[in-house]
Amino acid sequence: MTAPKQLQNLFEIDPYLRNFETEIKRRYGCFCDLQKAIEHNEGGYDKFTRGYESFGIHRTSDNGIFMKEWAPGAEGVFLRGEFNGWNQTQYPFTRKEHGKWELKIPPNPDGSCPINHNSKIKLVIRTKSGELVDRLSPWAKFVTQPDDTKAYDQVFWSPPQKYQFQHPRPKRQDDLRIYESHVGIASWEGKIATYKEFAQNVIPRIKDLGYNTIQMMAVMEHAYYASFGYQVTSFFAASSRYGTPEELKEMIDVAHANGITVLLDVVHSHASKNVVDGLNKFDGTNSCYFHDGSRGTNDLWDSRLFNYTEWEVLRFLLSNLRWWIEEYKFDGYRFDGVTSMLYHTHGMGHGFSGDYGEYFGLNTDTESLVYLMLSNHMLHTLYPDFMITIAEEVSGMPALCRPIEEGGTGFDYRLAMAIPDMWIKYLKEVSDDNWEMGKIRHTLSNRRYGEKCIAYAESHDQALVGDKTLAFWLMDKEMYTHMSTMSPPSLIIDRGIALHKMIRLITMGLGGEGYLNFIGNEFGHPEWLDFPRAGNNSSYHYCRRQWHLVDDDLLRYKYLNNSDRDMMHLEMKYKWLSHPQNYVSRKHEGDKLIVFDRADKLVFVFNWHPSNSYTDYKIGVNIPGKYKVVFDTDAEQYGGHKRLDHSVDYFTANDPWDNRRCSMMVYIPCRSAFVLAKVD
Repeated sequence: MTAPKQLQNLFEIDPYLRNFETEIKRRYGCFCDLQKAIEHNEGGYDKFTRGYESFGIHRTSDNGIFMKEWAPGAEGVFLRGEFNGWNQTQYPFTRKEHGKWELKIPPNPDGSCPINHNSKIKLVIRTKSGELVDRLSPWAKFVTQPDDTKAYDQVFWSPPQKYQFQHPRPKRQDDLRIYESHVGIASWEGKIATYKEFAQNVIPRIKDLGYNTIQMMAVMEHAYYASFGYQVTSFFAASSRYGTPEELKEMIDVAHANGITVLLDVVHSHASKNVVDGLNKFDGTNSCYFHDGSRGTNDLWDSRLFNYTEWEVLRFLLSNLRWWIEEYKFDGYRFDGVTSMLYHTHGMGHGFSGDYGEYFGLNTDTESLVYLMLSNHMLHTLYPDFMITIAEEVSGMPALCRPIEEGGTGFDYRLAMAIPDMWIKYLKEVSDDNWEMGKIRHTLSNRRYGEKCIAYAESHDQALVGDKTLAFWLMDKEMYTHMSTMSPPSLIIDRGIALHKMIRLITMGLGGEGYLNFIGNEFGHPEWLDFPRAGNNSSYHYCRRQWHLVDDDLLRYKYLNNSDRDMMHLEMKYKWLSHPQNYVSRKHEGDKLIVFDRADKLVFVFNWHPSNSYTDYKIGVNIPGKYKVVFDTDAEQYGGHKRLDHSVDYFTANDPWDNRRCSMMVYIPCRSAFVLAKVD
């Protein structure tokens, strides 16, 4: 049994894992066996993960056409399109070994390509029953939808001049401040926004706010807009809703020009059940890219599940990861649905108590886990200088974010999904004067030692119709009547703005080694997100970001935006996200106080009490010296009551307190928070 070379490192971090050493070695052995097979059969990762260079449709150097497809269940494969008047059988493929099919079309007599750039094509599959059915190539680079009711067409994308990138990738960011984004909703108008509009109008906002990373949703093509991009139909195609492939490249180049890392929300956990314009039943059988039978279907998501043991499926998925990095210059991935991949039950109906037996028992899907190990190893081996991978994973699988050499899965970060759940539960069910300081502290700091987390107070999940944003939970209908600076004071708005700022600051300060915000929520976007669908008369009214609200100087949204911007710039200066988690010195239930220090120089102070302010309150500080207020949620520019005097210097006393080496006396206004920084 093969043992990971650095397995002892893992056991030093978590000694309880020694009880599962045999299982960790078994999983690692499966990974090694697959890696050796790739080396033996394909000559290594580099060739194996460039399937897009031979599969799909290509214009050859002499202007001919070459196509290759994997369709093991097909009795015949043909190409048709505008170029041949849609004749079904004029251009048959030749059957090759292992279920592969190839087609060569020579150039026209005048030397031109027989298929024009931007013309429509389709594959035709002859099924075992003899039926001829239309399909799109799984490797299609661009597909378009004639209108909202028709299936997608594949488009031969071979522009005379491809976009040339002008700007290098930013250096790898160790303190991720992520702006989760969706191109289509990024306009205030009731329409689908474009890559160009996002580059021109939204990236400057992201840069100004101080975020250093964009996480792009819904870029991989999906037939159903309201799926939020999570029912992928064409894995190699950039969504045509927002523009062309070249325009997406330009958008990413603009982000790089602004020093912003760009991550892709990648969906390899499942695929759309669409047949005509998806992967489902591509070769006429129920399997091909997926497991047959019940194992090939996720009933909750109504989607198909990949067969990660199939050689050509591995080539397809690993090449897909390589494609977006090479062709579009993405810098990394947020892997969707990792929990679903890791378990045969897909995490459904499973609460995960934290018992290690839940992670190392028969419910864990070894094949999926090994695929994730393979993906992370490939990505970090080929792109060590910039690659970032994040797992959307809720079960708490140990070693998910530890190196593969230790027996881990190789992710850099996991999403801290319990944090937004806690905030929503509190806002829905508990008055803030009854919030438990111990529970807040525990939820924010409860993560596996040595495994990095991305903290967030809310993401797209909380913004969707049926739920509410934090701002809407806090202020609800009052946002329609009392957000004007000209309107009379409102206790609800005052409370809502105060808590909104505090929730985000403590989440970023204590919750992880990275931070995420969903587009628009930084200024308290007032309404839910609802994509056009039959249930809302195909309306775009709630499928947009209302930038005019934050741009209006007479509205209070500017206060939340100012606070979020300065919070990001504060992190940019002190880089506490990349600093090891420090110490929570006080969590006082009666006083409703939480105090903690981080990055050595910073002390965070939170008073959640709705009415009690504290004068000359003693707090523990570990590093002696002089401190000044560097961030204050109660400041005037954030819509606060400016109760703190920022010109005051705070000096520590040689008086240990709350397990800190020294202490200081501070004034702590009610329902506010501030950050003190040591002055050198």
